[in-house]
Amino acid sequence: MLRKIVEIDEAKCDGCGLCVPSCEEGAIKIIDGKARLISDVYCDGLGACLGHCPQNAIRVIEREADAFDEEAVHEHLARQQQGSAAATASGGCPGSAVQTLEPRSASGGCPGSSMQMLNLPVVDKRQQARPPFPMPGADGDDTDSQLRNWPIQIHLVPPNAPYFNDADLLVAADCVPFAYADFHDKLLKENPVVVGCPKLDDGQAYAQKLTAILRMSSVRSLNVLRMEVPCCAGMTKIAEAAVAASGRDVPVNSTIISLRGEILDR
Repeated sequence: MLRKIVEIDEAKCDGCGLCVPSCEEGAIKIIDGKARLISDVYCDGLGACLGHCPQNAIRVIEREADAFDEEAVHEHLARQQQGSAAATASGGCPGSAVQTLEPRSASGGCPGSSMQMLNLPVVDKRQQARPPFPMPGADGDDTDSQLRNWPIQIHLVPPNAPYFNDADLLVAADCVPFAYADFHDKLLKENPVVVGCPKLDDGQAYAQKLTAILRMSSVRSLNVLRMEVPCCAGMTKIAEAAVAASGRDVPVNSTIISLRGEILDR
């Protein structure tokens, strides 16, 4: 039949993936670095994805195509959800198990870190091997971590984790904690965080995960922490695309950190 349907110009598409979460039917997928229409029957031809393409690579045309099949769409989305649930099932990597972390008590926290006087043999310091780098806490300045959730990688966090409820969620680029010296005390404190790299990782998957988090929790805001380098701007675009796809009115705030660890813009 002749009908309206989405057409993607692969020459213009840069594979950013921002169109994917805006297609509620799941008709678009990033394949080999390009956005592609995976099946005519999944596309309703309304073009909700058009406004999310920074390269203007998507348009609605009329051509011969199979009719839009709403039942097939429901089955397709159900398979996607099952695959996502299987990936985060409890049988996966133990390091991905959801944890809400509590601050260490003033009494010293873990018993294994309590101070003890040990009767050790006297060793000539000149004979001791020099450590490759100073060990944490060796000088007595062992600052408490402000991390309150685990896991933190966007791919690994389950969208229904309890620490997302009523939270101001930090969405941090991987390099930010290394560049900004007071990351724990001034940015991370009392906030859950997810991290990723918009340049090296799958931006489409990030947008889908953040969309799911917004739909399945009561997150109050997304606070993007990104570096000043141009490629890092993708983290803000991913967050904005997720909010648009979720249908929720959640503010997106962006903080830019310089390579020298200064806050350039908020």
